[in-house]
Formats: sequence, C-alpha cells, structure tokens
Amino acid sequence: MPTYAGIASEAFRHPLDSQAEQALRNLPGFDFVARKFVEFFAERPQLVYLMGNTIQVGPRQYSTIYQIFRECVRDLDIYPEPALFVEQNAQANSYALGQEHPYIVINTGILDLLNEAEIRAVLAHELGHIKCGHTILIQMAIWARSVASRVGELTFGIGDFVSQGLLLAFYEWRRKAELSSDRAALLVMDDLNPVISSMMKVTGGSIKYANECSLQEFIKQSENYQALDEDGLNQMYKFLMYTGFQGAMLTHPFPVERLHYLREWAVSEKYQQIRRGNYQRSPASGAVNVAAENLENEAENLRRQVEELQQEINRMKRSE
Repeated sequence: MPTYAGIASEAFRHPLDSQAEQALRNLPGFDFVARKFVEFFAERPQLVYLMGNTIQVGPRQYSTIYQIFRECVRDLDIYPEPALFVEQNAQANSYALGQEHPYIVINTGILDLLNEAEIRAVLAHELGHIKCGHTILIQMAIWARSVASRVGELTFGIGDFVSQGLLLAFYEWRRKAELSSDRAALLVMDDLNPVISSMMKVTGGSIKYANECSLQEFIKQSENYQALDEDGLNQMYKFLMYTGFQGAMLTHPFPVERLHYLREWAVSEKYQQIRRGNYQRSPASGAVNVAAENLENEAENLRRQVEELQQEINRMKRSE
C-alpha cells in the first residue's frame, strides 16, 4: 500500500467539493449559523455516549481492524490519530465527526458484510473526511437542520436565519464532499476494485448471495445511469430526489454516480502524478509510525474527563 507523506488535502480534494463549500460559505446566514454553532455545540456528550455504548477499537480490541486503521492513518498522513468506535448496528454504515477530537464510527453491519480490503477502503474514506476538514461542516449541517425545525425559544434565534436555501446548500456540499473522500480511499487502496465493491455491497450486497453479485454489472449500471442525463426530465427527477422531493434531503450522492466520478479520476493524470509522489504537501502535517507509536491515545484522556465529570456531578449532589 502506498504512503503519502506530508500530503495536503488539496492534492486530492474534488473541485466540486471546494466549489460547493465556497458557495455555502458565501450564502447569507452562514456566518450567523457558524457563530451560533460554536456557541451552543458541545462535543463531549457525543464522546461520552460513544464511550458508554460502543466498543473503542484498539490494540487488544478488534486488533485486526485497528492495525488496518492505523495503516490508513499513516498512509494519509493524519495526526493525531482519530478515535475509532464499533457500534452494534446491522445497517452497513459508517461516519466521521468531531471537531477538537475527530472520531470514526463503523457499524457491525460493515464488518460482517465486507472483506478486509473493503473495510480498509471504508476506513480510508472516513479518514478522508477528517483529512479534508469536513467533519465540522457536517456537524453544522446536522445541527442547523435540527435547530431550524424547532420553534420559539429552542431555535436560539437561529430559526429566522436558516433559510431553505442555506439548508439546500449545506446538503449540496455534503454530497460533493463524499467525492473527495472516495478519492482518499482510492489513494490508500491503489486499486479501484475494492473501493467500488465496497460501494456495491453497502448499496445492496448480501452475505448469502454474495457469489451472485457482479462488479462489472454494477459498473455497467453506473454507465446506464449516466446515460439517463440525456433526458432533461430525468435530470429534474434526480434534482428533486436529492433535495427532498421524496422526504429528507440526501446526504450522499447515489452510489452509481460516485462510482462514475471515481472511475474518471482513476485514469486521470493528476491521480497518476500523486501516485508518483508529485503532490501538494502540507507544512503542518505529521507522520504516524504504525509499528512504534505510543499506544496511549485519546481514549485515556477521555476516561479522565468522564471521571472528572462524574466527580463534579457527585459534588453537586452533596451540596444540594
């Protein structure tokens, strides 16, 4: 597997991701939402929940997954190492969040459905979100939509500022951000097949009938999907589906569309240049030594924080 020492996220970030983020930041109301988010958002409760309700991956807990994860962290030159949690959930899903302490949650559905190469691709994809700094905007999008749906005092004064246009821009950016993270997965894997096979399995894979699923047919389906754009009415239907015509706004592009964009990049000169070591570097990047790095990590710091929080709660109870 290749390692991209010092690589900057700008080296592989999809231009549609950058354009959509800039458009989002330029919209009226974004700065207000950003200020309110910083004022009211608390990250610690999320971490406390994960520590209490999931399994944190480490050298003696899902050790195989942990080694794969640390290699991905090294390959994308991410420092410090984010936390990784496994949640008991049959849905094949994963996500990355966190601002000061980024973390990744991967469901047991992913571990049961995918092989190790495909799990590596999923972890690299989520690390791509962290590398590109997506997690803070993703949390802002979730928070803004949640708050905007409330009324009265619970809106913290934000209700009048979160327009439908701003929410649409948040979700348009979220979909485009996935394209950058798909590129991160391809860089780590250096092989298109496990990346797109992970997409296929998460889309509609079956453990029982895995031998009856064809990667080439899924690629053909992607090509047929792109051909739908020749009809303007189909393009309108796509737009309506993405923007909530059938319910909630979609946070991800359709898998067959992601496959199309990734296959295009896989044969591009820019991708080949990165593979040869010719890429934009970040002066602030750090390296992770998979074999020798101290195993003491953020989990121990979080445990101390939880203990301090419990002590404070006990002190308050005694003073009542």
